Amino acid sequence: MTELIISVSGLRGIVGETLTPEVAIRYAAAFAAVAPPGPIILARDSRPSGRMLAGAINAGLEAVGRSTINIGIAATPTTGVLVRHLGAAGGIQITASHNPSPYNGLKLFSAEGRVIPAGLGEMVLQQYLSGQPAWVTHECLGTGELLIDTQSAHLALVLATVQPERIRKRRFRVLLDANHGAGGPLGRRLLEELGCTVTILGEETNGKFAHTPEPTAENLAGVCSAVTAARVDIGFCQDPDADRLAVIDATGRYIGEEYTVALCAEHVLRHAQGSIVTNCSSSRMTQDLAERAGVPFFRSAVGEANVVDAMLANKAIFGGEGNGGPIHPRVGLVRDSFVGMALLLDAMAEQKLPIGAMADALPRYEIVKIKIALAKEKIPAGLNALISHFRDATADTLDGLRLDWPGQWLLVRGSNTEPIVRAIAEAPTAAEAQRLCDEAAKVLNGV
Repeated sequence: MTELIISVSGLRGIVGETLTPEVAIRYAAAFAAVAPPGPIILARDSRPSGRMLAGAINAGLEAVGRSTINIGIAATPTTGVLVRHLGAAGGIQITASHNPSPYNGLKLFSAEGRVIPAGLGEMVLQQYLSGQPAWVTHECLGTGELLIDTQSAHLALVLATVQPERIRKRRFRVLLDANHGAGGPLGRRLLEELGCTVTILGEETNGKFAHTPEPTAENLAGVCSAVTAARVDIGFCQDPDADRLAVIDATGRYIGEEYTVALCAEHVLRHAQGSIVTNCSSSRMTQDLAERAGVPFFRSAVGEANVVDAMLANKAIFGGEGNGGPIHPRVGLVRDSFVGMALLLDAMAEQKLPIGAMADALPRYEIVKIKIALAKEKIPAGLNALISHFRDATADTLDGLRLDWPGQWLLVRGSNTEPIVRAIAEAPTAAEAQRLCDEAAKVLNGV
């Protein structure tokens, strides 16, 4: 990342290079300029640079006349819950999600407790680009307060989505890999409240990640071995701001992130009927489950804010992204690893099955992802060429180009930061998914 990456929902960069205190203050002040009246909640994940950025942002917000409620180190979904619970004007979560330690960023929340939608995000971006913050005089400065109990409201909402006593009776043994991110403290509190015997790797929230923070199979090889050695019933793995969840079964098998939302959705649909939403790059497992349950399924563009827009528009009872991000509107409109842990334990308790068996019973697909070199100005022609080449597919241009066939699909999207497109294909076999990606690459190389 050689430049600061700014989207409609926040920004991300390398601390001291592309992301400086000045940038953070200006961006936070731009958000304050378009947010409604009221205090702004300020939180951070466990990265050491977060403390510095929080201090700078807090000072900047007070300097433009906004009061703050500081909640310290907290999971991103907790910030969303507290924005709504406390009636705040919005929130700023200082986090770089799954990126390595040199990175940090700002994620913005609207007064509804969700990642800000595109319209509001565009207003913040234009305000940021337009010039300097509107500093106030001394008598108009904002004030700051520190919130002591940052977990109880979130914990109560998560517990209300399951049957805690049913889970407690099973006395599950659980390993949680918090990886020194923000999720360890609430993770322990939730799991112990559910009667689990808990082993936590990286519970201390110091940002000293024991492994590369994105919860992928490659990065979690050591955790898979730890799950086997600890003889637990299930392993849960969070990213640094605890909005994503990957799962490992009792044998040490990485079930992964794509299964998190599907397994949770299946459990939700056992007890309620209503629309389900995932984004266009998520596995079609969840679509199959919705169709099997006879409920409407809707697909959104990539991005948490887009999923939430579609959930609200279609009154969805559940949604999420295939990167391990379940969204339960009864808790909040934010991806939430704690929701995932509670729902999966409740499903195991109800069905009296191990998580591996439940994952094996889902519709089975394989996903392949590749990068294809393509200049940005050639992307429109490239997508048209793909539509012409794959004439037997149903084409959808909601986000890049998605081509659908019965039981398989291909998504091609341009990168915002590199002269490439990313191709994702899913099919019943890895070989078929790879064939779709390779065929797409051949078409685009000829543009």
